[in-house]
Amino acid sequence: MMNESIHTIMTLEPICVGIKTSLSEIFDIVLKKNIHSLPVLEKGKLVGLITSNELAQLISNHADFNNIFAGEVMSRKFATLSPDDKIGTAAELLLDRRFKALPVVNNLSVVGIVTSYDVLRYEFKREYRVPILYKEVFDLNYRAAM
Repeated sequence: MMNESIHTIMTLEPICVGIKTSLSEIFDIVLKKNIHSLPVLEKGKLVGLITSNELAQLISNHADFNNIFAGEVMSRKFATLSPDDKIGTAAELLLDRRFKALPVVNNLSVVGIVTSYDVLRYEFKREYRVPILYKEVFDLNYRAAM
């Protein structure tokens, strides 16, 4: 149920960046790791969040990605969860559509991150114990269609 603790579905040890990480480095991380939200740390503590939305806005402004740093463009308005918060709490915050990712913190140290994908996967696996689509078959059909 949604009363389970968030630590059961969170991504452990998410990739984080520092406030002095350049946007060009951040773009490399986002593209290589296929992630949409990066916690921003200062002295090991969570101070902000960079999302694909912020990055998309900067692309449209033709920003100089080598001379702009995470601390300059990160969002300072974000919600956090503790590892013991409930999955239902995360679902409610994500459904509100103000957040796409929720850092999970313990004393402002990031210990995980939860996204809407994590909650969806959790609910799907509860309903369908055996996958109804197999990745290999889907990948082959997708490539054939291209």
